[in-house]
Amino acid sequence: MLDMLAAAGTDAPPAWISYLPIVGMIVIFWFFLFRPQMKRAKEHQVKISGLKRNDKVVTAGGLVGKIVAVDDAYVELELAKGVRVKAVKSTIGDVIAPGNAPAND
Repeated sequence: MLDMLAAAGTDAPPAWISYLPIVGMIVIFWFFLFRPQMKRAKEHQVKISGLKRNDKVVTAGGLVGKIVAVDDAYVELELAKGVRVKAVKSTIGDVIAPGNAPAND
C-alpha cells in the first residue's frame, strides 16, 4: 500500500514543459537571425529612398557609377563619360561617401 501512495505522489510534469526547448530555439532564431536581417533590410530601404542626383553608388553587381536621374523604380547611372545604364533602384548596394577615392587611384 505504501508503494501505491509513493507512485501516486510522483506525477508526470505538465505537457507544456516538453515544448519549452522548441520555444526557446524559436526565440534564439528570432533574435540572432531574423531580427538583424529585418533591421538591415529597413536600413537599406531608407538608403534607397534617399538617393539623389550626383550620388556615387555601387550596385549589387559591383558597378560603380554616378546617379544621373532618379525615378520611382529605376535610377540612371553614368558608369563612364557617355556610358549610361538604367538600373533597378533596389539593386543599389551602397552609397559612396563624397571624398572617398578608389583604392587603386
